[in-house]
Amino acid sequence: MSAAEFMKRRAVEIALGGRYSLASRYDAYGNRREFACRTSRISPFEMLVSVPVLGPVGERVISYFGDFGSLDGRISDVVDGGFLLNIELPRERREKFAGQLTWLAKHQHERAVETRHQKRIVPKSPHSTLIFADGETLNCLVIDVSPSGVAVSADAKPDIGVRLAVGRTAGTVVRQFQEGFAIAFDRLQDPSNLELILIPPADVSDYTQGVPRSDGALRAAPRPDMLRGIRL
Repeated sequence: MSAAEFMKRRAVEIALGGRYSLASRYDAYGNRREFACRTSRISPFEMLVSVPVLGPVGERVISYFGDFGSLDGRISDVVDGGFLLNIELPRERREKFAGQLTWLAKHQHERAVETRHQKRIVPKSPHSTLIFADGETLNCLVIDVSPSGVAVSADAKPDIGVRLAVGRTAGTVVRQFQEGFAIAFDRLQDPSNLELILIPPADVSDYTQGVPRSDGALRAAPRPDMLRGIRL
């Protein structure tokens, strides 16, 4: 099924954070690499997921969500910044999954209110851009953000202490975890502007198109001359 066709089908529009791995992506130790992801639309048969690293149509995906547990399947379509996953479940599990979706659809407002009271927020737009000191840029998925820092997932895991910018805000890598890493901002940000600071500067977005490389990463060619207005 294509993503366009899926958008015409009955489904629940809900943003849930999770993690996933692709059959073709392994680390130096031979283990499948895991990345963070976020759903935008789910049915008992398919789900549309925003991701930092893409895979080709037909690739097998293993994903995990706290609300559902493990959901495995294959990519049936690739979209800008994500893919449509065909969920493979036995009949009894699929019926349970459908019931969970119905419950979530009815309680979305309660979950949204609960999230707003937390210091860390999940931005409406999950994608941002990492800008490294050498001018290289890399698309990332924002897991959550607070006035003091941000957690992201990308096809890179910089060492602790590395300087970089996320969107319009500079900081330092302070922690690594399984699906990504955390960046501490140079200074506290206004809580009301957290969505805005993740938007890349206009001069960077000119060449950050979110087009996947042959290996699936969403990377743009570096142009250091366009980074003069960013202080890292």
